[in-house]
Amino acid sequence: MIKRFILIVWFFAIMLPLSTAPVSAQEASRPVLVLTAEGAITPSMLGYLERGLTSAELQGAEALIFILDTPGGSVDLMNEFVQVIRNSSIPVVVYVAPQGAIAGSAGTVITLAGHAAAMAPETAIGAASPVGAEGQDLGETIEAKEKNIIKALVRSLAEERGEEAIQIAEETIESAYALTAKEALEIGLIDFIANDVTDLLEQLDGFQVSTIDGTAILETRNSQVIPVEPTFIETLLGVLTNPNIVFLLLTVGVQAILIELSSPGGWIAGFIGAVSLALAAYGLGVLPVNWFGLIFLVIAFVLFVLDIKAPTHGALTAAGVASLIVGSLVLFNSPGTPSFLRVSVPLVVGVSLATAGIFFVILTIALRAQKAPILTGQESFVGRTGTARTKIAPFGTVQMGSELWSAELAEGENTIPEGASVEVLEVKGVRAIVRRRGEIE
Repeated sequence: MIKRFILIVWFFAIMLPLSTAPVSAQEASRPVLVLTAEGAITPSMLGYLERGLTSAELQGAEALIFILDTPGGSVDLMNEFVQVIRNSSIPVVVYVAPQGAIAGSAGTVITLAGHAAAMAPETAIGAASPVGAEGQDLGETIEAKEKNIIKALVRSLAEERGEEAIQIAEETIESAYALTAKEALEIGLIDFIANDVTDLLEQLDGFQVSTIDGTAILETRNSQVIPVEPTFIETLLGVLTNPNIVFLLLTVGVQAILIELSSPGGWIAGFIGAVSLALAAYGLGVLPVNWFGLIFLVIAFVLFVLDIKAPTHGALTAAGVASLIVGSLVLFNSPGTPSFLRVSVPLVVGVSLATAGIFFVILTIALRAQKAPILTGQESFVGRTGTARTKIAPFGTVQMGSELWSAELAEGENTIPEGASVEVLEVKGVRAIVRRRGEIE
């Protein structure tokens, strides 16, 4: 009995730690969600972040790491990013990565908005001077207002980082100053330099952050990392902010619509055109474009159509090419537009020439159709030759192929003997007006 009691105590002494250890580990480590955003900041990227934060709240995440590599974006959209991050109860760690990444322009302010900020080695941050909605340089008064508003924002975001950090943050806006990761860490503009997410989690462990729910100490050493990938729609909408893609959709859409209008009855060309133009419209609504360029694009396609309807041997097509190139460059590449939001000039020229080639082929086919002989109806017999089956003086019959026609001498013609070769000059009802072949009228 005593031996049995000892065995039971020994058994529970061994099993109790095993049963409680996983529970303690589970309580001590909450997941960390990781989002990756690359490219200019867009509404779809903002929606991606909001979705990630909602998921983090539902899972009771310890933190959310927002991996960022962006050349920037609009001031209005930047402010929305800042509001979403600062109003989050889940700590948001903005991590500029991978190596070679940048947090330029609006990306600088978004990085400072994080409850913690980190950068990978060989990354950069800064150059946050504002530009106009269409990429143009701002006027002196408006520029001063915009800069002062953004500087006030970064002062509030960096107020706990020290005077030097605040001063440098203002310089990134006032004079487009930029820093390396090492320089940013030395002045306290960021909190960490991390080689990867694993390294970042180790450094974050024990770091104090302040959210709208108050101050918290992060416990990330044993956290489970849960990547959150963009949805198909978020990826698609992100692609539609590429000016090269928008330009291609615009040209394809207009061409497809014109094809549908020129040969109605089908639906494929019209459907492709409508979808392409709808997607292009979204991109144009997000990108900083100069709407004046659309006038040249409309003129270009009008010229292409006119050259088909009233052939001018390609003159209007050439003018359309020039108008298409100018319109595309004015639309996307106006002075002051950031380089990452400009359309590729070789792409514009290449697509314009290809479009002209398509319309030139259509023009050639139209000209051939106009000059081609009529192959059906009575008019198709004009110019055909046959053989007189009876003497035509002035009436008779002629054999044309497998058909026997009543014939009448053309005005001024002499009698045509039986068996002579004849040519049809005109068809009146069921009677062919003929002359002897080879004779002059």
